[in-house]
Amino acid sequence: GLLATVQDAGRPGHGSLGVSVSGALDRAALRTANRLVGNPEGAAGLEITAGGFEATALADVWIAVAGAWGELTIDGRGIDHGAAQLWRRGERLRKGWFTAGVRAYLAVRGGIEARRVLGSAATDTLAGLGPEPLRADAVLSGGALAVDEIPASDLAPWSPPPADLVVRLVPGPREDAFTPASGTALFEATWTVGAAADRVGMRLEGPRLDRTDAGELPSEGMVPGAIQVPPSGSPTILLADGPVTGGYPVIATVLDADLDLLAQAGPGATIRFIHATQH
Repeated sequence: GLLATVQDAGRPGHGSLGVSVSGALDRAALRTANRLVGNPEGAAGLEITAGGFEATALADVWIAVAGAWGELTIDGRGIDHGAAQLWRRGERLRKGWFTAGVRAYLAVRGGIEARRVLGSAATDTLAGLGPEPLRADAVLSGGALAVDEIPASDLAPWSPPPADLVVRLVPGPREDAFTPASGTALFEATWTVGAAADRVGMRLEGPRLDRTDAGELPSEGMVPGAIQVPPSGSPTILLADGPVTGGYPVIATVLDADLDLLAQAGPGATIRFIHATQH
């Protein structure tokens, strides 16, 4: 496929070492897929971007796929999205190009065994930590992390993300570095996700956000969801593999609970921001 990486719950708490959180961008989807096959919610699975993924089972294994929607087959027969499935040895799984959402999560009963760094098997695409992104002919091994039976109620309904996302923001540490008009535009404009969107961050297209002072800032701490504004005036939302420090001012930060929404927003998707206190 376009990109497939091993992801788990990530590496929170290591920012002082210069290490990003990383892990699944759509955390709820990974948790759902793991629950469906009896794994701990944070077990390592595959994050599949855009689709086009194919793999052959080397042993019988239970799997589940959650997150982005697209054709899902085993040896050409359609199987359910959001449900536990028995994938038999020699059968070929195919996740077609997605028709809704951007990232799907494939959980294997027992989890995926992969090289761990600071306790996590997550692939950090910016720093190069963890296992390499998958390549053709890669072989993956299942682990022994399953703790529960396959749930009797094995269906997890999933709705495609809305065409126009509404995302909540809290004020950024440099909110006062921008003109009042820029602060207004951030919330009144409809933003479009640009082509520069990956696990590190997503560039937004819309009105220019101007600063009151164009001088350089010393580097300061960053978190996933921070909206940095470079001299071009086009905001960029940092995501899980984003740097832990940066020198561009942060006008606002996406509420942590809304980060999963951004995981399913691809180029061309539209976003409107509201204050976190709004309902």
